[in-house]
Amino acid sequence: MNEKLIERIRSESPKRLLALDGGGIRGVLTLEFLEQIEMILAKRSGNPDVFRLCDYFDLIGGTSTGSIIAAMLACGYPVSEIKTLYRQLADDVFRTSFLRQGVIVSKFPEKPLKKALGKYLGEITTLESDRIRTGLMIMTKRLDTGSPWPLHNCPFGPYFNPKPGRGSAIANKDFLLSNIIRASTAAPHFFNPERISVATNENGDIVDGAFVDGGVSTANNPALQLLMLASLNGYGFRWPLGRDNLLLVSVGTGDFSIRMETDKVMKMTAAELAARSLLSIMKDNDALVQVLLQWMGKASVPWTIDREIGDMMNDSLCSEELLSYVRYNAKIDNSWLRDTIGLEEEMTRDEIEKLEKMDKPGNVDQLSGIGQLVAHVQVREEHFPDLFDIW
Repeated sequence: MNEKLIERIRSESPKRLLALDGGGIRGVLTLEFLEQIEMILAKRSGNPDVFRLCDYFDLIGGTSTGSIIAAMLACGYPVSEIKTLYRQLADDVFRTSFLRQGVIVSKFPEKPLKKALGKYLGEITTLESDRIRTGLMIMTKRLDTGSPWPLHNCPFGPYFNPKPGRGSAIANKDFLLSNIIRASTAAPHFFNPERISVATNENGDIVDGAFVDGGVSTANNPALQLLMLASLNGYGFRWPLGRDNLLLVSVGTGDFSIRMETDKVMKMTAAELAARSLLSIMKDNDALVQVLLQWMGKASVPWTIDREIGDMMNDSLCSEELLSYVRYNAKIDNSWLRDTIGLEEEMTRDEIEKLEKMDKPGNVDQLSGIGQLVAHVQVREEHFPDLFDIW
C-alpha cells in the first residue's frame, strides 16, 4: 500500500491536476510545454536540482502518448529524460515495414514499445507500486464492451482492490503499468489491441478484455475525464470543486484545422471517409472538452472556440467558478504562428498535413521547435497561483 499517496489524497490542501493529450509522435510538442512548466516551478521550489513535476501535481493523467509521459512524470522522471526517450521511441517504435501497411495487420509491432516501457517503468511495476509518487490516470478503451476505462491508482476506488471470488473484478492495483500504457497507446490501424485479464466469471474462469487507445473514446483530451476522476464520489479521490480548490493544467499535442476542398471529399473512398470522420469526431470531442472547461472555470489562456461563441470570457456555468484552469497548445496554422511567435516562413497545406501525422519520426525536430517557441510565450508563472504552492 502506497501510504504517502494515501496521505496526499486525503490531505485537505488545494489540489493540482495535469492532463496530457494523445497524439502519437506529436507528444514531443507536449514535452516542450512541460519543460517550461518544470523550469518555472523548480525555480520557485528553492531546490531545483531535485524538483520533479510529480512533487507539485497531485494527479497526472494522459491518453495514448500522453499516458507514457504521465506515467514517467508520476514515477519521478525529469522532462529532459522523457524528451530523450521520445527521440529513441520515434525511431524504434515507428519503424515502417513493407509487410505492415495497417490493413490486414497493424502498421507497427508492439514489441519495441513494450521493451522501452519495461526498461523505464519496470517489468513488474503495478498500479499500487510505491514507485508511482503521485496520483496517476491512464485512459484506455475496452473495445470488446465499448466502454472507456480510466485506470487509476486511488486506493479508495471500488475496483482498486475489490473482494476476491468468482464473478468478481480483478484488482486494478495488480495491473502492470506497462500493460495498461500499452493498451492506452494501442491506436487501431497502428497497433494491435492489448489483452488484459480483468475479471473471473461465475465458473472461476478468467475473463480478458481487448483494450485500445483511449483516444477512441471521448477523452483523447483527458482533461474533463481527469476532473471527473478527481471530484466525483465514485472514483474515490473526492476532492472538492472550486477556483481555490482545484487547478487543472491541460497540455495538447498541436491543433490542426485543415480545410478540405468539397470536391476532394466527394471523391474519397469509403475507407478514406471513415478514417477522416473518426479524426473529425476526435477533434469535436476536444472542442467540447474545451468549451465545458472554459465554461466551468475562467481560463488563464482562453482559447477561441469558434466565431460564434468566441473565447467565452463572459460565460460562466455557475455563480462560483468550479476550478482554476489553463490550457496550453499550439495551433498549427500559418497566421496563428505568425501572430503568436513571429514565424514568418509559411508552410504549405501538404507540409501542415504531414506535420499532423502521428507516426512520422521526421517531424520531431520541427514539432519540438514550434513547441519550444510557443511554450515560452504561453506558459507564465502567474498561471500557478501562490494559493496552490506546496512550499
